[in-house]
Amino acid sequence: MEPTRNCPLFGGAFSAILPPGAIDVSDLRPVPDNQEVFCHPVTDQSLIVELLELQAHVRGEAAARYHFEDVGGVQGARAVHVLSVQPLCLENLSLRGSCQDAWFLSGKQQVAKENQQVAKDVTLHQALLRLPQYQTDLLLTFNQPP
Repeated sequence: MEPTRNCPLFGGAFSAILPPGAIDVSDLRPVPDNQEVFCHPVTDQSLIVELLELQAHVRGEAAARYHFEDVGGVQGARAVHVLSVQPLCLENLSLRGSCQDAWFLSGKQQVAKENQQVAKDVTLHQALLRLPQYQTDLLLTFNQPP
């Protein structure tokens, strides 16, 4: 089994430990500058790390729901359903000195893959870390296809 690896993100601004077999999607297709995307070749699971503009008009749990619904809209989801939203303990985060607020959301979205007509239920797990001093919402999305 391949060991985990430490992978620099956004030009080395910070890094993440990735599981064995994770593929950098930017090696396969263009990825927006505000995203780092990794996928697993066998399970079709993916991890997306996004630096987004701080959405100061939404607070708390509503901010997590806002980003979940926004992702659904971007992906053309036919249905979105939030299963749970919970606050994350800031003491457990590496960014605890910078992070004002953090949330974990699990939900399902009905989406079709590119060039496919049939929509499938995809489970998403999202962590939202709010970094107001940088005017940034850091969104981590783990996609778990059926």
